Amino acid sequence: MRLSDFDFPFDPALIAERPLEPRDHARLLRLSRQDGTCTHHRVLDLPELLRDGDLLVLNDTRVIPARLSGRKVPSGGRVELLLVRDLGDGLWQAFAKGKLQSGQVVEITGGEWVTVVERSATRTTVRFPHPPAVADLVRSTGQMPLPPYIKREPCESDREWYQTVFAKAEGAIAAPTAGLHFTPSLLHAIEARGVRIATVTLHVGPGTFLPVTVDQVHEHRLEPEQVELSVETARAVNETRQGTGRVIAVGTTVVRTLEAAVDEDGAVSPMSGRTELFILPGYRFRAVDGMMTNFHLPRTTLLMLVSAFVGVERLREAYEVAVRERYRFYSYGDAMLIT
Repeated sequence: MRLSDFDFPFDPALIAERPLEPRDHARLLRLSRQDGTCTHHRVLDLPELLRDGDLLVLNDTRVIPARLSGRKVPSGGRVELLLVRDLGDGLWQAFAKGKLQSGQVVEITGGEWVTVVERSATRTTVRFPHPPAVADLVRSTGQMPLPPYIKREPCESDREWYQTVFAKAEGAIAAPTAGLHFTPSLLHAIEARGVRIATVTLHVGPGTFLPVTVDQVHEHRLEPEQVELSVETARAVNETRQGTGRVIAVGTTVVRTLEAAVDEDGAVSPMSGRTELFILPGYRFRAVDGMMTNFHLPRTTLLMLVSAFVGVERLREAYEVAVRERYRFYSYGDAMLIT
């Protein structure tokens, strides 16, 4: 398939700059995998849309406020760093804004200093002189790494908005956005419906959101991301699939985690490591029966995964409905439930 196959309906005016409050009042477009029927709901309707015996799987990764501001020494030119991956011994892979070259020293707001070790078109590596202080620096002065299509500057409220209520395992540089819609009361109502809840961890990194730059999409490669799938979650998935319930993944990251851990017979095993699974149309899903997901940017790996799950044309038609009905798009926007 070609990259242009994923030019989906879109209206920039629909990009949500802030989340709806309460979170579970966001709109929910339900899409049938069987016949493409679309119906309109709210996220708080999920208990009625799920069934007794279903399993809802969440990604409990926690977003790091990894966006740091600083100034070059001695010129004072502004620099922005987004810390992507801890490489050990004070070295971090980062995305950088500003003119930088190897050897440049940057004073980070908050009093720390970093040195640019490597700078190329595809990679920036910086070194912190005091590795144990990095976590405290990020927590005290870092900003949440909002996606670039949100044009405003991050605010203090984003530390809560851009974090799921069940976030636990620190390590992501972007939120698993489908999970942003849940509230404690909604989770309680879902469990009261007879739906089990389980968690996995995929630390969202560059692999999830770096743009596809090749015309033939099968030539694209995802950067590996760290995943954890426990014995308890594997057991819950397998028990659900052996019964009459459905496994409903909340977000594309959960889909990728479960599908990376499933064998040819549909059995999911515990997993701890990294995955670079890239799901395109034609993929045979073996672990997931349904998914909840936000509306995604055209030409992204996220959109390709959802297209694989429901079909390219069927998803395109659903996006046409969403645009016509003025659903809010992207990270802080509304959601879809595909079953």
